[in-house]
Amino acid sequence: MVKDDTRIQLDLVSTLNVDKILLGSTALKYERELNTVFVDFPETLKAGRIYSIDFYYSGNPQETGRFGGFTFKKDSSGHSWINSSCEGPGALVWWPNKDQWRDEVERMEISVAVPNDLIDVSNGKLVGKTDLGDGYTRWDWLVQYPINNYDVSVNIGNYVHFSDLMPNQVLDFFVLPENLDRAKLQFSQAKPMIEAFEKYFGEYPFKKDGYKLIEVPYSGMEHQTAVTYGNRFENGYLQRDWTGVGVSTKFDFIIVHESAHEWFGNAVSAADVSDMWIHEGWATYLESLYVEDMFGYEDALKYTNGYKTKVQNRTPIITPRGLHREPPQDMYFKGTLFLNTLRNVVNDDKRWFKLIRDVYDHFKYQNIMTEDMVQFFNQKTGMNLTPVFDQYLRHAAIPTLELTFDESNRTVSYRWKADEKNFAMPVRVGSKSQWQIIQPTTEWKTMPATLNKDQFDVATDLYYVNVTKQ
Repeated sequence: MVKDDTRIQLDLVSTLNVDKILLGSTALKYERELNTVFVDFPETLKAGRIYSIDFYYSGNPQETGRFGGFTFKKDSSGHSWINSSCEGPGALVWWPNKDQWRDEVERMEISVAVPNDLIDVSNGKLVGKTDLGDGYTRWDWLVQYPINNYDVSVNIGNYVHFSDLMPNQVLDFFVLPENLDRAKLQFSQAKPMIEAFEKYFGEYPFKKDGYKLIEVPYSGMEHQTAVTYGNRFENGYLQRDWTGVGVSTKFDFIIVHESAHEWFGNAVSAADVSDMWIHEGWATYLESLYVEDMFGYEDALKYTNGYKTKVQNRTPIITPRGLHREPPQDMYFKGTLFLNTLRNVVNDDKRWFKLIRDVYDHFKYQNIMTEDMVQFFNQKTGMNLTPVFDQYLRHAAIPTLELTFDESNRTVSYRWKADEKNFAMPVRVGSKSQWQIIQPTTEWKTMPATLNKDQFDVATDLYYVNVTKQ
């Protein structure tokens, strides 16, 4: 308890029944209001103490959300195939909890009883399985790190298991029998991917719990240590060239993107859904880092800029606080383009890679807000990047570099057009063979121009900006 009280609030979808709630052997009174359960205690619960209750509930979860929330399906051989995936609608669609983002349980025990011919694969380390003698086997999993509610995962199916080895870690894979051969080929991408991310951010963040990749009947999800996969055992995203520039067909998008969330989303987590770009923008940027490590910088830059066609710039990435309103898809695409822009603002790759490693190390196993990250960037760079973060994340429009040429005097005037009054950001201009870094603000500045309007270029592949010329 964080303060003395006689009542707590839990969340459970109204279509599921509350059977009873016990404190020890004492039945507790409760009230239901829509998807909320208010539980009353006969004596005051004291701040700083830990209490345990048993919450009995029943019913059939209803499919909801993008991936169904909690689904009951059949595989091609007629076996039951049951999966949870509830990031959008929330974990309350299938289990009672405090369904919010700002805090996480520090550890968790998950036990699931399934028919003997099936397997349950959940988060964490498998600590045992027990034949219950009634045709069911209980699978027991232990989560030894903080975990957010929507990451808690149940995957029940006629799975077969195989694995790959890293120097200090086993990678476990679970797929349907008919896909075993294809999975062995496709999932071989997991090991070099983890090795790539470890180069940038250090050791895999959930080493005691392991890494699992699990076949599911939807595209995929970043369930902590139990990453789910439904990308048809093909490169790209659902057999598409995801960024349209011929790079994403070189790797399996779902394996890379969903696993990237182990670092950003699961280890470093947003404290509110409004700051979800901390999950999705960073994980999308990690795709580019993976491409850079595997295929080189030019492919990575091409891949990143391929996302420009997906950005809409209609609403800000950060949504209003307190509404639990999911941000627009721009949090993925504009998010990675913004981080690529920051890399070039720092303009020193050695310093940049140390900076993003420091960001990860500093916020690992924490729930943070954008303000925390901005403060850290400002502190580590010695720059005031607050207006830059705010322009890209809190406004719909991206900054426009306005250029006005005076051919007779061979000069060019320049300034940023931006929503942030104090917006200032360096940018490379001139020609690609000999870039010049200028320091525009929202006030006009003038400099000599050796290039005419048609020759004068801006490095828009390095900075996500618009450019106008007059």
